[in-house]
Amino acid sequence: MPALLVLIMDVVRRSDRLRALGPGDRARYLLAVLESAALWAPLVLLSARRRGALRWLASAALVLLAALVVGVQRYFYDQYATYLNGDSALFGWTFRASVVAQIRADLRGIVHAELAPIIFAVALVFAARRILDPRDRVARWAAFCALLALSAALAAPWSFRAVQAATPDVIGVSALGGFLRTRMSSRTAQVAMPGLRHPQYVPALTPAEGAPARNVLLILTESVRFDSVCVAHDPACRVTPFTNEAAPSRLPLLQLRANDSTTAISVGVLFSGLMPTESREAIHSAPLVFDFARAAGYDAAYYTSQHPLFANARLFVQDLPVSSRALATDLDPGADLDNGAADELATERAARELALLREPWLAVVQYANTHFPYRFDDEDAPFQPATTSKAPQDNAALMNLYKNAVYMQDKTIAGLVRAVRAMPAGARTVILFTSDHGEAFREHGQLGHTVSIYDEELHVPGWIDAPEGTLDDAERDGLKKAAHELVFHADLAATMLDLLRVWDAPELSRFRARMAGVSLLRAKDILARASSAAPMALTNCTDLWGCAFRNWGLMRGSRKLEAREWDADWHCWDVRADPAEQRDLGRATCGDLADSALRLFGSTPRESAPMPERD
Repeated sequence: MPALLVLIMDVVRRSDRLRALGPGDRARYLLAVLESAALWAPLVLLSARRRGALRWLASAALVLLAALVVGVQRYFYDQYATYLNGDSALFGWTFRASVVAQIRADLRGIVHAELAPIIFAVALVFAARRILDPRDRVARWAAFCALLALSAALAAPWSFRAVQAATPDVIGVSALGGFLRTRMSSRTAQVAMPGLRHPQYVPALTPAEGAPARNVLLILTESVRFDSVCVAHDPACRVTPFTNEAAPSRLPLLQLRANDSTTAISVGVLFSGLMPTESREAIHSAPLVFDFARAAGYDAAYYTSQHPLFANARLFVQDLPVSSRALATDLDPGADLDNGAADELATERAARELALLREPWLAVVQYANTHFPYRFDDEDAPFQPATTSKAPQDNAALMNLYKNAVYMQDKTIAGLVRAVRAMPAGARTVILFTSDHGEAFREHGQLGHTVSIYDEELHVPGWIDAPEGTLDDAERDGLKKAAHELVFHADLAATMLDLLRVWDAPELSRFRARMAGVSLLRAKDILARASSAAPMALTNCTDLWGCAFRNWGLMRGSRKLEAREWDADWHCWDVRADPAEQRDLGRATCGDLADSALRLFGSTPRESAPMPERD
């Protein structure tokens, strides 16, 4: 009965994916169903005994297995549209402090997912004792079979870096076994994370002559999706009314996309201009916009409310060539790992110290409070009802909570914009705004980010606010042209260097050759890229950052090719005609993108080798 109910639960959740399994995977799935029955049946028989201590041990094991395997898999699938396997268990262990914090924030959702399996297991024990009365010889065999089945389930590599061709209980026990083996091995796997940079030398750069220098400020937020912000000015804006008022003349980027949905990867792309598929060595040795600014004689600053341990950011940014800086723990020694320090503290520090920088300067202010569990103001939360519960039935209320966090953060970002504009340097400062990535709310089954490259995770807000006189006519025309073009974070790196007036510097040529983007100040380059055959890489699985679930693809024009590790084939979407990505056009419609993706990534996510590991 337990095995049958687990099977029914799986079919209800994954019927489409199970139908797509090939003959070999179907055979493996059938074996997993038999293993599931072998796992539960001995425990039910032992729990049905009318006497002896073994019945209580078996009953406790039955209830514990229902909670740890079935309950956890129910909860996990509701969040990520896949089951917890060996890869994701190791990934979670690497970030266990963050996992614990998020579990604490959604305790209600976890209890909801656990309750039904636990109640069923307890009811099953009482029913078995009324209906069954196994003899001593049967009980001895059942005890032996229980140990054998559990040992086999822990040892069998079901879905450990493989297709999930098994029932969720078998996958869960296998994940536990794979996790324990890896943790006990002499070489412990670690998820790839950013490390210490060792940038190449950048010779002195000579900014373009004949134009006054300008300051550049990048405002980078966390997990803010495109549709949660008024990107273009809107007199009736409700979601982000404060920046809407503070920067009414901003130039919007309505089709801006991140190259990934992982903070560490996005920071690497935004600051270096390199594709996310570059090697770990290339990204750690690449000069960042800060290095180029210093080589051109600019002052520089970096402020962030993100915790320095979040995504191992401390090592990546600790040697930035800046004269002014502050990390979350500088702002608040007790900063939260996920939410960081209060965003208002970053604004206060930046507003105070930016005024002291020597012009011209480059600065980045990075915010964190819109990461789950979403910091918001109880007394000013217009989107209701709101909840921290991640239960599927609470999805709309969870999104309201997120909108309230974006709304609260918008106040402090608007405060920074106003503070900069009030400075003597404000009239000479160009402000760029974007988010590192978006946030999913089950549009394609998953919550949060890093799980896919669907547009809810990639399509991000972006705008540029440039006072009169900071851009010439051609540059302003370029930005107006870029408003409706498909542009990427890699383009923002090139745009910042162009704003620093060094994009054409001969000394930059060898670095520029590695960069993937074009300057959005140049209409000619934007149009040339739009008609180019070269695709843009999209991935959350890189040498800089490991992933719990493999997902990647390519984008050229409005066509996006993508897949996740449980997809049997590539999907092809037209993001202009179908912005919600509901009509899969089939890989053939994306032309040669599938072949290009196989050359770049080596395989589909489903067929991929294990994720990157680091000692």
